[in-house]
Amino acid sequence: MMELTVIGALILFVAVTMTMAGKGGGNFYVVILAMAGIPMHEAATTGQFILFAASAAAMLIFHKKKFISWPLFFLIGGITATSALAGGLLSHFFSGYALKFVFAVMLFTSGIVMLLPKPQPKIKDGGFGIFQLKSGGKSYRINLWIAIPVTVLTGLGSGMVGVSGGSFLVPLMVVACGIPMQLAVGTSSSLIAAIALMGFAGHAVHGDFNPTWALPLAAVTIVGGALGGRIALKTKPKHLKQLFAYTNWIAAGFMIFNALHSGA
Repeated sequence: MMELTVIGALILFVAVTMTMAGKGGGNFYVVILAMAGIPMHEAATTGQFILFAASAAAMLIFHKKKFISWPLFFLIGGITATSALAGGLLSHFFSGYALKFVFAVMLFTSGIVMLLPKPQPKIKDGGFGIFQLKSGGKSYRINLWIAIPVTVLTGLGSGMVGVSGGSFLVPLMVVACGIPMQLAVGTSSSLIAAIALMGFAGHAVHGDFNPTWALPLAAVTIVGGALGGRIALKTKPKHLKQLFAYTNWIAAGFMIFNALHSGA
């Protein structure tokens, strides 16, 4: 099993870079923990716990700079967080082997979605199923017929395998809703914190929480999340989209490799 210090260094790097993109980094946390030899269910539980720590730290940074849309947070946050709780509870109906392949599919899909071009939606009067969001003096038109089903599926999937769902939430807000990247990243960080907390609760009731690993790694991700949030406010996130899509695919490849060679 890899040393805790090595895992901590890798997770610190992930916490900084993934927070910058609003992805949270839960996918990479689970990959690192699984590759270190930690059983998949324990890795998913620990991943959710340290993900909450990083996202909560980033949320404070973005909130201070007013890069969080709280109406959007409350619109989809409750649905996503509740779905994540259900996903965490349902995870024990699947083997660790199956969860790894589900996880890999989610990573490949999120990479494709992240590379989709951003449309220029026309702002029209809201109708049934259309939510008009105002932030920073601008209006954004959100189609709830798309947003709500995606958030439900995102919450279920993320809760089951211990990831944040940010890889789906950011593209949803940027591509489908026309939300500026930095606002989407800040709002996603807040949503990820809620999703991770509920997903962690769903896993923890099964006794998969190991504080010996989780507590020191949570301290590392708090530092990384705060630092990543500060850097994100000074960076053009569009330059990072392709990088994060490719790293998602690499992580998916590693997870498949790990599943095929461990069989658990």
